[in-house]
Order: sequence, then C-alpha cells, then structure tokens
Amino acid sequence: MISSPNNPKIKQLRLLMEKSRLRRETGLFVIEGVRELEIALKGGYKIKELFLCPDIMPDQEKEAWLREQSSMAEELDSGLYGKLAYRGTTEGVLAVMHGKDIKPAEVHLRDPALVIVLESVEKPGNLGAILRTADASGAGAVLICDPLTDLYNPNTIRASLGCIFSVPTLACSSEEAYQWLSRQGIQVVAATCQATTWYHECDYRKPTALVMGSESDGLSLFWREKANHEIKIPMKGIIDSLNVSAATAILCYEALRQRNR
Repeated sequence: MISSPNNPKIKQLRLLMEKSRLRRETGLFVIEGVRELEIALKGGYKIKELFLCPDIMPDQEKEAWLREQSSMAEELDSGLYGKLAYRGTTEGVLAVMHGKDIKPAEVHLRDPALVIVLESVEKPGNLGAILRTADASGAGAVLICDPLTDLYNPNTIRASLGCIFSVPTLACSSEEAYQWLSRQGIQVVAATCQATTWYHECDYRKPTALVMGSESDGLSLFWREKANHEIKIPMKGIIDSLNVSAATAILCYEALRQRNR
C-alpha cells in the first residue's frame, strides 16, 4: 500500500492532474470517482493505471470489478488519498487513462442531428456544464473549436459528471468543423447578441448545429458569416448575454421541445 506522496507514481499522478502540457504530451489524463470511471469505460476509454483506497470503497464487488478492468492496480492509504482527491465522495478511486483523439469522420449522428459547437471556450466549468446539457438533451456531438482549455482538465471532467465520455467530444479548428457540418447537411445556427431573430423562431427540427461563442468575445466573424441563421435570447436586465452554459441549455431544450411537439 502506497502512503508516501514522494512515491514516483504518485508524483506522476499529481503532475497529470495539474499540468495541461503533460496531459497533451503523454496523451494521458486522470479520472477521479467511480461514476466517472464507469462512464469512461463504457465509452471505450482504457485504464493505464488504477489507484484504489480500500478503506474508503464501500462496495467490494465494485472494487473487484474495477480491478478486473486494469492490469495495474495500486492501493493507497486513506491519508494519501485524501491529499490527492478533490472531493471526499469519490469512493476511493483514481485512474490514469489513455485519451482518445476522436475525428469528425468517426462520429455517427442520429437523425435529425443536434450538434453543439463551442468556439474558444475558456472555462473548464462551463465546458463541463455544457457536456451535461449535451448528454441530457440527446446531442450527438460537441465540437470544441480552437480550444483555450484542454478537454481532459480535471475540472471539466468533474463539472461534466463524466458526460465528456458519454457524448462524442472532439477538438478541431473552426474550418474543420464547418466543412464537416456542411458535408453532413447540417444547418448552422449561431447565437449572437446582434441577431434580429428570437431563438424560438428558428426551426430546429432539421439537422442543426448550435454555435456558441467564447465567454469574453462571443462568436468570431468566421461563424457569423457561415451561419444559416443568427438567433438571440431575450435579455430584460442590464446585461446583454447569459453564461454560455446557460444559453446552450436554453437552445438545446428549445430544439428538443420542437422535435417532440
């Protein structure tokens, strides 16, 4: 059982949790929590190394099943696990995982497709919340264009409750995203403050990509010129825009409402 924070494996684990550059260079990232790990495994992600705290894990059958999923499992004492884990409710599980470089051509969409496109999203918490909305509303994919945060940031994984592994999520350039959407025959609906059409007046029953801009700058001219429709959400207060995750949820559920009507 590992108890020292100076253990080489623990040092590497901590660096992967903290360093975006190391995650990109190695193609590895860290998952904390039983629920998140289960969703990742169902999504085809592979464990490189598993760390368990038997003193915390409440379910021995679940522990045995997790051990079967990894060829390399280490045990941590509760004191060390408490120093590594961000939350105390993750049931004693940390795992180093192999990332997946998903290409647009590998994504298979249901008909009518609903895709979320995020341009230059900055905050891991917002990205995580949008991924939860994508899962809940049945979106077929989330495209992160010109990202300013890496997909496997621990804060993104935590905020998404593991939905980053249940919805195909991929990083690409705006040009790559647009070309793929065009080949799929998907209309581009851009959310902008400058639009004259209200969000509920657009027809989302056809294959649709909802394009959302960054928290600080909104959408670039590229997407505004490419959009088939520009829409806006009514704002009755002193501010001119909603948090990007809240705005995305409104648009996704309007699409769902129209399609279920």
